Amino acid sequence: MTQSLQGHLSIIRDPRQAGKVVHRMSDIVMLSICAMVGGAEGWLDIEEFGSTHEEWFRAQGMFSNGIPVDDTIARVMSMLSPKAFQTAFIAWMKDVTALTHGEVIAVDGKTLRRSHDRKARKAPLHMVSAFACSNGVVLGQERSEAKSNEITAIPALLKLLALKGCIVTIDAMGCQKAIAKQIRQGKGDYVLAVKDNQRSLHEAIVDWFDSAQAHGLKYAPHEYYEQTDKGHGRIEVRRYWVSEDLSGLPAPERWAGLRSIGMAENEIHQGDKRTIERRYFITTLAANAQQFAHAVRNHWGIENRLHWVLDMSFREDECRIRRGDGAEILGVVRHIALNLLRQDKTSKRGIKGKRYKAALDINYAAKVLDPILV
Repeated sequence: MTQSLQGHLSIIRDPRQAGKVVHRMSDIVMLSICAMVGGAEGWLDIEEFGSTHEEWFRAQGMFSNGIPVDDTIARVMSMLSPKAFQTAFIAWMKDVTALTHGEVIAVDGKTLRRSHDRKARKAPLHMVSAFACSNGVVLGQERSEAKSNEITAIPALLKLLALKGCIVTIDAMGCQKAIAKQIRQGKGDYVLAVKDNQRSLHEAIVDWFDSAQAHGLKYAPHEYYEQTDKGHGRIEVRRYWVSEDLSGLPAPERWAGLRSIGMAENEIHQGDKRTIERRYFITTLAANAQQFAHAVRNHWGIENRLHWVLDMSFREDECRIRRGDGAEILGVVRHIALNLLRQDKTSKRGIKGKRYKAALDINYAAKVLDPILV
């Protein structure tokens, strides 16, 4: 039986002394999520959203003692356990998200640039997220101290996800034997970008494709797929090669389930300028160039369908919240709000437009929030 978001959030312990509680923790969490859907960016915005729609919140059985002030909201939310909050979010997404076989799950990190605190010597928060590309929803997230520490954050995140039948795509930072093994143990496939952090592997794959292309690819077993986009004075040609010939790789058996190597080439013509970029990959997938292209292309969609949306529609990079674990908690709240807005099909507007509509019309906001109010 599917459990509600509020049911999953019940695993979070209220850090306050019971005798001093005026507002239920669950009410404050739900208010924060509702306000984030309705355009809130910080604690004061959350209070104002609640005050504006106090009658509606009371009708939902919340805030019998009135809407809390922004400082109370900030204090309570910043005291919550980020680990418990993330675990509850991931468990809820498992309950409500049906992943089809072959679903591409893109794993990538993003830094919340204004979350740093120089006086407290606190570095900016870096979050690694798992994004279901076909559904356009965040499946989970894990905190990383910095971009360089994603190697430890990625396994912790993958451990909580249902990977069976899915294709996990990760950039070169996550190209690690232990991560590949973990994905296979979860009965998932992987497409991992390879760069100089795996120098011998990278050089071997580059040499294979350079040698194969030097002979016109006549004698090298491979699959090929090509796409062309034209518009705004720009032509982009995307080419994909994939081969199951692993004979030139150093100890390929050390990579769990490794079956193919791949190369993606982007050729861009804009005016008189021509640029070519090549990227290299290892994968457990068979040599199907179209499937390989789909996985590679979808991975980079996380940049404009998640990271860009968080910055442009939620102004995440401008958020200066630093108190306690508030930045991390609010990061998860944004993910919940984004998922709810993206799943709403009653409005054809983009995420920013939907947030504005939810701020103006509590009835529309209620439709968006319906999945978490049951």
